[in-house]
Amino acid sequence: MIPVVLSGGVGSRLWPMSRGDYPKQLLNLIDSEATMLQQTVSRIKSVCQMDKLVVVSNEDHRFMVAEQLKQIGYNQASILLEPEGKNTAPAIALAAFHIMENFGDQLMLILPADHVIEKTTEFCQSLKSIDEDILNEKLITFGIHASGPETGYGYIRAGQGLGENAYEISEFKEKPTIEVAQKYVSSGDYFWNSGMFLFKASSFLSELKKAYPEIYLACSKSVEHASKDLDFIRVDEQEFKKSPSESVDIAVFEKTTKSAVVPLDIGWNDVGSWNALWNVCDQDQSGNVTRGDVITHSTKRSYIHSGGKLITTVGIQDLVVVDTDDALLVANKDSAQGIKQLVSQMASGGRSQVSHHRKVYRPWGWYDSLDFGDNFQVKRIQVKPEAKLSVQMHYHRAEHWVVVSGVAEVRNGDATFLLNENESTYIPIETIHSLRNPSDSDPLEIIEVQSGSYLGEDDIVRYEDNYGRA
Repeated sequence: MIPVVLSGGVGSRLWPMSRGDYPKQLLNLIDSEATMLQQTVSRIKSVCQMDKLVVVSNEDHRFMVAEQLKQIGYNQASILLEPEGKNTAPAIALAAFHIMENFGDQLMLILPADHVIEKTTEFCQSLKSIDEDILNEKLITFGIHASGPETGYGYIRAGQGLGENAYEISEFKEKPTIEVAQKYVSSGDYFWNSGMFLFKASSFLSELKKAYPEIYLACSKSVEHASKDLDFIRVDEQEFKKSPSESVDIAVFEKTTKSAVVPLDIGWNDVGSWNALWNVCDQDQSGNVTRGDVITHSTKRSYIHSGGKLITTVGIQDLVVVDTDDALLVANKDSAQGIKQLVSQMASGGRSQVSHHRKVYRPWGWYDSLDFGDNFQVKRIQVKPEAKLSVQMHYHRAEHWVVVSGVAEVRNGDATFLLNENESTYIPIETIHSLRNPSDSDPLEIIEVQSGSYLGEDDIVRYEDNYGRA
């Protein structure tokens, strides 16, 4: 099996932790040592051809995805970049065409990057035990044994049996009301729709071509005219934009006669809300999950996250309290839909907190916006060893750089020089400049003070760039 990891989602119901520029699959929400993307890749290494790993990523997340894969030893993964989100059917189609072109007709294991699977061993054993005839003949989706009447998941109704632990699919059901969900669970005929799939690349593309030829054609041409860019594969943007946006369930599985469902009992959770995250985390004796500097008293069944400052709670229950550098959320634990609407409301008002954290990651390191006001902004910048910011210029702002740790190699106009700790330089408006960390082991940190009439990130003219952004 070739693993195909879908990493294009945003996870707005987990705001303010998950945001457009830094979504939940790239966060350490469950394991302090690994992000959800890293956990997803690591759990299937015993059953998949990991040297052929394919990840479908949002354009904006590409450098973080590549960095996180390198951290766990996957430097050669095929990272396909979607020019824009088109739902799961086009994303999977891109991966299928790429696999057919580069590896031949192979089994594809499709995994969202933001799910939790507690029983990893059982999951891998289930993959190994699927009947070979079913693998060759069917498009498999995985159903989860429903532990209760969950209204946040779609359901799959099982039909006629196909040997041991596999069934034809009778029908798909969208997210039900609590009363309908209870009937599904009581009947024993329904499973949660996991969003995980297994099929041969040729089988999927054949069924997609019949069921949704517009997606097939657009994705075929997108991959045919793809280009390599550093660690990434850029599909053709104009061709991809012609593709309709549709889920793979609706585009293919609800139309094909070759589908099958394989039920799993693997401790699965899609972590689609704060309540779901609370459920999969270790809880104290009062049912609380706490992260960071938190002290509770008479507090029950709550999720409390501190991004830095001390959080204290008294006499609350069933709440979510999440504090970040630039936003605070206080909500009922069951208010996932309300949080999504809140994020939409903020987006309509142009609030930057919808997409951006105060701390922003770049391929060369990160910057943290410490303070801002009329005509000024202060940033703390960290540059990774041997990394370099682009050679650039600004029309509307000047910059003052002060080195606080490490050594900086600075280009300031026609001069290039080194700055040590407690040394500084001033870069006037419309002066070409760059910043590099010459050390092969130590990070560089500077404080940058910007001043000028406009301080937006789009006031950058790049002349040279190691990351293909010039």
